[in-house]
Amino acid sequence: MATAFGLAACHQGRRVRFYRVTELVTQLMEAREERQLLKLKKQLGKWDVLILDELGYVPPSKVGAELLFDVISTAYERQSVIVTTNLPFEQWTEVLGSERLTGAVLDRLTHRCHILEATGPSYRLQDAQRRREQPAKSKPPEPPK
Repeated sequence: MATAFGLAACHQGRRVRFYRVTELVTQLMEAREERQLLKLKKQLGKWDVLILDELGYVPPSKVGAELLFDVISTAYERQSVIVTTNLPFEQWTEVLGSERLTGAVLDRLTHRCHILEATGPSYRLQDAQRRREQPAKSKPPEPPK
């Protein structure tokens, strides 16, 4: 769904950037070490929509979580931010490492937002099961020469 929203925004002429959270945090930490953090943050500020995918799959370090908060805080009320996760808000503290930081992130993300919760079975799991149930198809015929 996040990708579809991003694509729709592109069709409206908006500038959209997609990041897996772990990749963004890695880039932020590397930029910080190389004293290029302000440059990266300036680049992030140029996008109309930031899509942050898979929050919580790999918890960032304390510094990484703080850098992620900084991106979200800077984007607050300036850019649209889409976050995907499989975690309920109650478990975000486990990912971000502190209740105070989690509260601050959620405060910014949930102000003037739309929360879409997908329930039910995973479409990926359903697709995999459907493929296993289908008999193996024979190889298609060769085209004529």
